[in-house]
Formats: sequence, structure tokens, C-alpha cells
Amino acid sequence: MKPPPARGQVITRLLDTRLVHHNVSRWESFDVSPAVLRWTQDQQPNHGLAVEVTPLPPAPGNHVRISRSLPQGAGDWAQLRPLLVTFSHDGRGHALTRRARRSAKHPRPRKNKKNCRRHALYVDFSDVGWNDWIVAPPGYQAFYCHGDCPFPLADHLNSTNHAIVQTLVNSVNGSIPKACCVPTELSAISMLYLDEYDKVVLKNYQEMVVEGCGCR
Repeated sequence: MKPPPARGQVITRLLDTRLVHHNVSRWESFDVSPAVLRWTQDQQPNHGLAVEVTPLPPAPGNHVRISRSLPQGAGDWAQLRPLLVTFSHDGRGHALTRRARRSAKHPRPRKNKKNCRRHALYVDFSDVGWNDWIVAPPGYQAFYCHGDCPFPLADHLNSTNHAIVQTLVNSVNGSIPKACCVPTELSAISMLYLDEYDKVVLKNYQEMVVEGCGCR
């Protein structure tokens, strides 16, 4: 959009259109790259985007609307405002960068100790009954992953595209679980153990130590 001239109408430029059916509830995506490029490359001012829903004949009425959830009554419209999520590619590997415009009661999460991260976990082989066949070491620091995966997922949570989408859907449909905090990078350790012939063998065991955690 552009500001209207004196006593004129707002100047708009069509970016994308989509034909939707009134009896289907789903997410719709639109390519707004041309507008963003004009704002950034040509240093033009950003006056916002307009989304219009227009019924086509023989539509039974103007009852198609944009919302964060299924219609729950006219009184809910003021609280369940439309949610606009933009996705972009930063050119450095991760395909999605999240920017969500939400109401004040849903602030952007900050990095805190409750979010998904790595925690210390020392495994003593005698405690789990493995000391009878593992010669050395007596134990090792394995670490584990635990914590929340809040919406919207911050960059430091090392999320996959699927986790981003799943967490987004969870924000509008609580029956879908959030993404889980799991190991995303693992390393190996070397151990001496007794084989079936009671011979000491040195082996490198893969994926034994958590090096990184993320929401998946």
C-alpha cells in the first residue's frame, strides 16, 4: 500500500491471489517478495500489506474470514486476531526465519534456562550394571537434552522446518503437541571391553555423547 494523495484513495499493487472454498479451513500462503524487495533494495518506505477477502457469486454470503482458529462466535474476533507469519531465506543454510506478529499477551520468547538445552549427565557403568564387561573407562559424561520449545522458535533452538511448522500449528490448535527437545549432534567415545572370549577389545562407540540439542 501507499498513502493516498490528497482526497484520494489508497494506492495498492496486487501481489498475489488465491481462490479459497468457504467450507475448507486451512492456512494460505502468499508470495510478498516483490514488495519486500522494493522496500529493501529501492529503499522505499514500508506502508504495510493489505489482505482482502472477497466473496464470488454464487457465494451464499460474506462469511469467509481470516482468523487464528476456527470461528467460535462474534465475540471472539477481537481477541483471536489474524496471525501473520512471514518466512524468508537468509541465504546461509536454514530455510525458514520466523517473524510472527502477535498480540501483547504473546510476547516473543527470550532465551532462558527453561528452554531446550543440554544438561549434565554422568553415567557410572557400575550403577547400570555394565562394569562387569566394560574395562575402561568407569563412566563418562553423556549429557541429555531437556527444556521447552516455545512459539515462535528462536534461532538458538536449532530447529528443523518441520518443528517450526508443528509449533506454529500448536499455537492455534492445542491438540497438536509442541516440538520435542532432542539431541541434534552426537559424538563418540572409546571404550575397552571384554568380548565373548574374555579378550580386551578397544572399540569406538558412535553417538554416545550429546554435543548439541534442538527442537525437532
